[in-house]
Amino acid sequence: MKRLKVVHSTGYRYAGDVTASYNEARMLPVSGERQLVLHSSVDVRPVSSHHQYTDYWGTRVLAFDVLDAHSELTITASSLVEVLETTHPPSGVGWEELAALVPRSAGCVEQLRQTPLTAPPPSLTELARSVAAAVAPAVDGPCAAALAIVAAVSSEMDYVPGVTGVRTTAAEAWEARSGVCQDIAHVAIGALRAVGIPARYVSGYLHPKAEAAVGETVTGESHAWVEWFCGTWHGYDPTNGIAIGDRHVRVGHGRDYTDVTPLRGVYAGSGGSELFVSVSITREA
Repeated sequence: MKRLKVVHSTGYRYAGDVTASYNEARMLPVSGERQLVLHSSVDVRPVSSHHQYTDYWGTRVLAFDVLDAHSELTITASSLVEVLETTHPPSGVGWEELAALVPRSAGCVEQLRQTPLTAPPPSLTELARSVAAAVAPAVDGPCAAALAIVAAVSSEMDYVPGVTGVRTTAAEAWEARSGVCQDIAHVAIGALRAVGIPARYVSGYLHPKAEAAVGETVTGESHAWVEWFCGTWHGYDPTNGIAIGDRHVRVGHGRDYTDVTPLRGVYAGSGGSELFVSVSITREA
């Protein structure tokens, strides 16, 4: 178990004063089977009116607006979270059983449909099907096939910042064989859904240093990984080629990035805006 303090600061610098802005932030972790949120808070500057709610996918949301003229908007989310290592029990679910289970669950049906960001090109679908076919169905089933597929995607994709944007699709990232964690997650999700395995996009944070000392603060990052359903939901980090463990702090999940965007909004003003982001993570225990 690790106890991690995460401080995520983000916002916009505007080219000139804006008269109003309306925003949503999804930056606070949630308690669940592998993590416990001990403390969390969000600070918005300039001071704004706001309210919190839990969205359809179970993600904590801060909705706020700033109605005074301002040239910069800063949101700082601070959280203290205990995170556990997890083990994924054998599912024992075969392909036929999975096909019967999925229609009974709205959560599975929703995570089986492709979105514009996850829709795979023919070459990715072909790869996913060939990898799945190579896994012995009578012995391993869809869970082992899913792990083999995301591992194949991980081996094919290079992590290269700056070559993609928030609107880059899985097809575009796959063609370039490169992108950031968001793109690699979209590619993996598209491949899993292509063979009939429900898969969802998970947003959170990753502590980049496996053996960090207690009290050590490092530069962290917002991160994305995937989960697939094979009787239960199972997570994997295709960007780093590792299972989800006690360095991953979960914020929320959805069909793709657009369901769990850390910060989004609109503003009234004539100038452009520049996004800034910083994440620091301290191992407290």
